[in-house]
Amino acid sequence: MNFINSKLTINEAKETDLINYLSNLGYEPSKIRNNDYWYRSPLRNEKKASFKINRRLNRWYDHGLGKGGNLIDFGVLYFNCSIGELLQNLSGNFSFQQPKIQQTDYNTIKENKIIIHKEISLSSPSLLSYLQHRSIPIEIAQQYCVEVRYTLAKKNHFGIGFKNDLGGFEIRNPYFKTSSSPKGITTFSNGNIEVSAFEGFMDFLSFKAMTKNLPEKSQDFVILNSITFFERARPFMENQESIRLYFDRDETGQNYTIRALSLSTKYCDKSQLYKNYKDLNDWTMNFGKTEGRSLDLK
Repeated sequence: MNFINSKLTINEAKETDLINYLSNLGYEPSKIRNNDYWYRSPLRNEKKASFKINRRLNRWYDHGLGKGGNLIDFGVLYFNCSIGELLQNLSGNFSFQQPKIQQTDYNTIKENKIIIHKEISLSSPSLLSYLQHRSIPIEIAQQYCVEVRYTLAKKNHFGIGFKNDLGGFEIRNPYFKTSSSPKGITTFSNGNIEVSAFEGFMDFLSFKAMTKNLPEKSQDFVILNSITFFERARPFMENQESIRLYFDRDETGQNYTIRALSLSTKYCDKSQLYKNYKDLNDWTMNFGKTEGRSLDLK
């Protein structure tokens, strides 16, 4: 997405990630099979998931309606609006009322949600091994994360839980990536004049590992937990004198960086550190240590 002019084109909107977009609307998949993410349809009431998003193609199909397409096709149906109104909404210049849907049975809603049952200290061997694979020191992960036990679609699961400011969790394990409601940003306010911003908590944990010799509260931090929460995080970030951005090096992350740099001279792009990698964690996993680079905090 291109935010240089703060207005999306139709082609840019079509390529917006559908999985993240539905998550921001409050919908999480009931099951995932390879590249196929299955949902109970946001467009109608149903008990069995028949709405599919293919992540590789970034396209959806509702088997009950016999319709599908890209994000614009979905948004026009979901909000019952014009393409122009949808583009304004995606650009942050327009607000929609949540569409009215029919009364849904409570048990159907409950079954489709992630329900957190327990929060304990990280201890499961598979999760600790996963953290080591991601080059995250266990002691740092245990400082900021917990192990959550939860149910989804009547099945029990567990994962690494990273809590946001609203009380929801970003959840990771070696095989699954999801989040519980409510979804939001995570902030750490230590009374400093600068803040470092990350898209996801794995990048934040990587940063903490790389700067473990610095004073614990030398900076403030914000983790977006979804790049689309950038606008939501702006009040927290722009209250500081300096904002260091460690966003992903993919097209979406870099366009949000461009958007931020156009807003204020407070913003500083730090992603050049890992310019040949997807993100900060990818860099630390692969060549961060062997190349002997140190994090530029100036």
